[in-house]
Amino acid sequence: QVQLVESGGGSVQAGGPLRLPCAASGSNERLSCMGWFRQAPGKEREGVAHIYTGAGSTFYTDSVKGRFTISRDNVKNTLSLQMNSLKPEDTAMYYCAAARICPYSGGSYLTRPDNYNYWGQGTQVTVSS
Repeated sequence: QVQLVESGGGSVQAGGPLRLPCAASGSNERLSCMGWFRQAPGKEREGVAHIYTGAGSTFYTDSVKGRFTISRDNVKNTLSLQMNSLKPEDTAMYYCAAARICPYSGGSYLTRPDNYNYWGQGTQVTVSS
């Protein structure tokens, strides 16, 4: 089993930055890809940013391209999401997730929550205008 713990959430003014770290611990099993999802009240969980842990290639949903950056430190076993130019519509609970198997199928696979095996408890991000 792998445990994922997010931190770094909080309240920020529109236009400001926020960084979300996610620490992985537990089993040493290889995680093929990791990602960040978010869920706003009354909405479905949405894939935001994803990374293949081996190749380092990334995928972003259109609404965050150019503003968010996902990164992975394989030595420290951490995942991070740097969020810049935040908007009120970015307000949501943000979740870190990891998958054992992750084929190179692009965004249609990466953004599906069902394809991930491990989840963190979430961290709230609130952006005020």
